[in-house]
Amino acid sequence: MKAFHAKLLVFMFLAGACTSEKPYKFEVADLEPHIDTLSSDYFEGRMPFSEGEKKTVDYLLQEFQEIGLEPGNGDSFIQDVPLVSIQTTASPTMEISSEDQKLSLQGLKDYVLWTQRTESEVAFVDVEMIFAGFGIVAPEYGWDDYKNIDVKGKIVVVLVNDPGFGTEDQDFFKGNTMTYYGRWTYKYEEAIRQGALGCLIVHNTIPAGYGFNVIQNSWNSSKLYLDDRGKEDYKLAFEGWVTLPTANKLFEMAGLDERELLAKARKADFEAIPMNLKGSTSMTVEATYNTSKNVVAKITGSTRPEEYVIYTAHWDHLGIGKPDEKGDSIYNGALDNASGTAALLAIAKAFKESEQPERSVVFLAVTAEEQGLLGSAHYAQNPIYDLEKTVANINMDGINPYGKMRDVSVIGVGQSEMEDLLDVELEKLGRYSAPEPNPVAGYYFRSDHFNFAKVGVPALYFHTGIDHVEKGKEFGKTLQANYTAEYYHKPSDEYDPERWNLNGAVDDVQLLFNIGQNISNSNNWPNWKAGSEFKAVRDGYMKK
Repeated sequence: MKAFHAKLLVFMFLAGACTSEKPYKFEVADLEPHIDTLSSDYFEGRMPFSEGEKKTVDYLLQEFQEIGLEPGNGDSFIQDVPLVSIQTTASPTMEISSEDQKLSLQGLKDYVLWTQRTESEVAFVDVEMIFAGFGIVAPEYGWDDYKNIDVKGKIVVVLVNDPGFGTEDQDFFKGNTMTYYGRWTYKYEEAIRQGALGCLIVHNTIPAGYGFNVIQNSWNSSKLYLDDRGKEDYKLAFEGWVTLPTANKLFEMAGLDERELLAKARKADFEAIPMNLKGSTSMTVEATYNTSKNVVAKITGSTRPEEYVIYTAHWDHLGIGKPDEKGDSIYNGALDNASGTAALLAIAKAFKESEQPERSVVFLAVTAEEQGLLGSAHYAQNPIYDLEKTVANINMDGINPYGKMRDVSVIGVGQSEMEDLLDVELEKLGRYSAPEPNPVAGYYFRSDHFNFAKVGVPALYFHTGIDHVEKGKEFGKTLQANYTAEYYHKPSDEYDPERWNLNGAVDDVQLLFNIGQNISNSNNWPNWKAGSEFKAVRDGYMKK
């Protein structure tokens, strides 16, 4: 029944689209020069606030203008993105006390803390700690971990992921597929809404999807955030994580059993539990302000110019950093994300050389994705085009370098009707979609489309598939595992025509173009599917 409904929806959607035009055909030459150029050492790893940013922005401006696109922000191709870099230096210990016990936790080893506050020092003394389950308020699931308790000015301790993980029940928080409620960023956002002083997430490698060593990279580091001076939004005094063994020590100290707590936290009638513990520590803070840039261009629609389809790709990478074993210190980011930026330029050119779309099409190259999706977050909070007039977002972050694949890996299966439009285009090409292989990792919440989803705009994002046309799935899995181990976020992520095969990239870019072209020439609106945590946001402002 669901399959029939999806096919009917796609038929109705495409019935309103113009299909008479001869389709645009992409070639390797549409992508390769951009990937090769943007990932060259000349661009110095494309780090925000560096000379590499200036070179990258200049390149994008030149390319958009040569294609013949219009400025996308009034008479400008630039949207300024004010940012703040916050360097924290935390006290080496956190002191925990109960009525009759004391425990000294070791920073970096037992916990990691940071802050988004910009005052010169953040300190707290003898602040009450509360175990708040998974730290979730999800009305669509009848779930509220903060019911019947006031956590204002207190420290909440919460579990990683969401209650569905490990249950295999797809109807209970989507089972092992992480919902937004399981994402660590959500935990802090909800703690802010509840007025907590701070939030500690209990780390557990399997439901987190990564080891505590990944979190340790945030110890006494510099983090970029949006500069929101003047808005006076409340921020937690600290955000952080504790290791599972450390959390178990705290539970034991509080007279609580970890297994019993987990079992209770998985039930909707769970109520937060005061731990009768108090925490104390401090950190010094140094804030530095600067401005980065989103680059935005558009093609105005012929009949519905006030409606918009937005393509996104992040132009930034990690800049110059620690040298590798070969002495290379430039993190070129060829796949991540010179390839997606190249696709953005190629698709913009294709739209310009095709018949004018009925809806306006926007091409948005965002900054600071690697620092926390900040360029797209700024756009979502300060949209150039009204959200209720923004039909859809199509995001590109890493384009297939491995050759032709039969499949694509859909990130966030079951979220929006954009997936159905993807499937119909795949079927035309004799290809198919498959669910992401590691749904617990929460990739749907880790690229720029997510900020559009948060404000209700239906968004599509897919990864390279694994079903290699010539050598099959096991070979495809090996290729991706090798990329993660040898190239991801390393200086070795460079464009190498001997190693890369862009024939599959051409296929995927063709898909991305076809989907956007169909939406831009239709009078229908894709929506979120029932059960998506973003549907209520969209429905709320579209009904006004």
